[in-house]
Amino acid sequence: MTSGFNPIRRRPWPAGDSRPVATPLSASVVYAAETPDALDALYSGRDAGWTYSREGHPNAAVVAGMIDSLEGAEGGVVTGSGMAAVAASVLATVSTGEHVVAGDQLYGRSLRLLSEWLPRFGIEATLADPTDAGSIAAAIRPETRLILVEVISNPTIRVADMEGIFAAGKKAGVPVAVDNTFTTPAAYRPFEHGADIVVHSVTKLLAGHSDAMLGYAAARDPEVRARIADAAVTMGLTPSPFDCWMAERGLYSFDLRFAKAESNAAALADHLSGLPGVIRVLYPTRPDHPDRGRAAALLGSRGGNMLSFEIAGGRAAANRLAGAGGPAFAPTLGDVGTTLSHPASSSHRGLTDGERAAMGVSEGFFRVSVGIEDIGVLKSEFTTAVAAAVGGADTG
Repeated sequence: MTSGFNPIRRRPWPAGDSRPVATPLSASVVYAAETPDALDALYSGRDAGWTYSREGHPNAAVVAGMIDSLEGAEGGVVTGSGMAAVAASVLATVSTGEHVVAGDQLYGRSLRLLSEWLPRFGIEATLADPTDAGSIAAAIRPETRLILVEVISNPTIRVADMEGIFAAGKKAGVPVAVDNTFTTPAAYRPFEHGADIVVHSVTKLLAGHSDAMLGYAAARDPEVRARIADAAVTMGLTPSPFDCWMAERGLYSFDLRFAKAESNAAALADHLSGLPGVIRVLYPTRPDHPDRGRAAALLGSRGGNMLSFEIAGGRAAANRLAGAGGPAFAPTLGDVGTTLSHPASSSHRGLTDGERAAMGVSEGFFRVSVGIEDIGVLKSEFTTAVAAAVGGADTG
C-alpha cells in the first residue's frame, strides 16, 4: 500500500495572502512550465517568467533593476563577475578583424583581455592615455568598434578626459563603454554624459561586503543590450542566485556606505601626505592631484573611497608595511572594511616592470580601498604601518 506521496515530485509553493518582506532566494536551476505552448511563450517573451537559470533568474533580475535605477539605465544584465561584464560587452560589439581603443591604465585583467586574449581571435587593441582625449582620438581607426575607459583609473587614480573622449567617439561613430566600478553612480552616471555602455564589478562597492562576486553591463541601444545579454548566456557568464541575493542586501546600504567611506578616504589621504616616508598620495579632491581640475569638473566634490600612495624602499619596505597589521592586505576593493593592495604583486603582476613603471606603479605603490571604520583608528593603523616600513630601511 502506498501513501500517494512521491517525495521526488516537487510540491507547489504554498499560496497565501501575504508576501515576504525579504526577497526569497530562488536557488532553482530550472523552472517548470505547464505546456509546450506555455514554454514557447516564455522563450519568445510573450509571457514573463523563467526557464533555465543560465538564461536568467529572479534574484539576478532584482539586482539588475536596482543597478539600473542607480545608473539611469534600462535592461541591464547581471553577470558572474566584473570581468564577465567587460568580456560580454566587448565580444558583443567587436568581431574578428575589428579594433578596440582602450585606456592604458585599466584594471589589470582588462588590460590582459585586450592585449593577450582578443588578438587570439583576430581583434586588435590600441592602448592610449585616457587623460588626453587627443590620444584616444588619434588611436581610432576605420575598423574601430569600441572605446573602453575607466573614469578613475585603477590603481593610479588618474581622471579621464571623459567629455573629450565622448566627443571623439561621437565624431568617429564609435560607441564608448565606461567601467564605472571605481566611481560608482553615486559620483558619476556615464549615460547622462554620453556613454553607450556601462559596466561594473558589482563585487566591489555596490555589493560592498566581499561575499558576492558579480558584474553588470547595460547599453543605451536595445540591440546592443540584447547582444550583451546573449553573449553572457551563450558563454555561461550567469551569476549565482545566492550571490545576487547577498548583493541585494548590500545595495540597500550603498549610499550610506559610500558617503562614510568617501569622507574617511579624504581624511586619510591628507593624513598620509604628512607621514615621513610617503612619497606621494593620489586622491581626486586633493589640490596636488595631477587631474584636480578635471576631477572637480566631472565629479564636483566627490572623491570616492579609493586612494593610492607610494613609499620609498621598494619591495622590502612594501613587505614591512603590509605585514605591520591593521587593514587587511587583500587584492580587492569596496568592502565595508578598509583593504590594502599592492598592484605590482596582484592586479598588475601580469605586466612587465617597464609597463608598470610607465604607469607609475612601483614596488612601493599601494592602493587603499577605504571602508567605514572610525577614522581615528585608520589614521593610527596607517601611521604604524608606514613607520614600520620606513623604520626598517637599511641605513648602512
